[in-house]
Amino acid sequence: MTAKIIDGKLFAENLRGRIAGHVQRLKTEHGITPGLAVVIVGHDPASQVYVANKAKQTAEVGMNSFKHELPEDVSEADLLALVHQLNADPAVHGILVQLPVPKHIDPNKVIEAIDPMKDVDSFTPANVGKVQIGLPGPVSCTPLGSLMLLRDHLGKLEGKNAVIIGRSNLVGKPMMQLLLRDNCTVTVAHSKTQNLADVVRQADIVVAAVGRPEMVKGDWLKPGAVVIDVGINRVPAPERGEGKTKLVGDVHFASAVEVASAITPVPGGVGPMTIACLLANTVTTASLINGLVPPSDLTA
Repeated sequence: MTAKIIDGKLFAENLRGRIAGHVQRLKTEHGITPGLAVVIVGHDPASQVYVANKAKQTAEVGMNSFKHELPEDVSEADLLALVHQLNADPAVHGILVQLPVPKHIDPNKVIEAIDPMKDVDSFTPANVGKVQIGLPGPVSCTPLGSLMLLRDHLGKLEGKNAVIIGRSNLVGKPMMQLLLRDNCTVTVAHSKTQNLADVVRQADIVVAAVGRPEMVKGDWLKPGAVVIDVGINRVPAPERGEGKTKLVGDVHFASAVEVASAITPVPGGVGPMTIACLLANTVTTASLINGLVPPSDLTA
């Protein structure tokens, strides 16, 4: 068996096309232009590239993009003041503060300051609770993208046995809630799980989000399993030359591809879905803020 490669890059491109259509309808039918504000503190190169990509894709789908760059030494009070300003700005429907922030700033205070109606990362306690009980609202971007890829490949997920490796607030826990809502039987495994390979081997769906390069081997998988590899790990690549590196996932791709029925690659799998789902969440929040029903094809 050689697994089908789940092309997240292509799916994200098509998703952005659908988002652009929804944005145009909001403009023409309701006079609403969704606006996404991104706040970045300091000059971390990786964060700068990521924020630039967000701004570019936001504009490409017809939304307003607001970028706020603050110096590394900005006070926590000044950052919180900016968040409160954005909360009150009717042109802004989504707020994202790029993490990590400098050590002198408490990220939890920043997250809790964001109006839950504009929390497009779905980090605030209110939105975490909404996901838990199935109320409408934004869903954490990476789990939402993973769910979209699973639904696209498998259709109905009902009755599937799913194992999530990793229990982070960012991926593992919201992924569990989304799969439960789709009537999967879900096991959340982690670093303390005994006989982890045996647990994974029972799964029809494996979501690897543990942050350990190539930890999940092919012989951990049930033949025919569908694998969503959320991991993005940079590792040495001496075969490419001295000092060179490459990106790998949490799954050992070469062995897994011989056992799974379908798998996301790294790069090119879940990664491209994250920004696309951020844009989808901005359409969702813009709709909810204005008393409209969010587009069903952009939500969980």
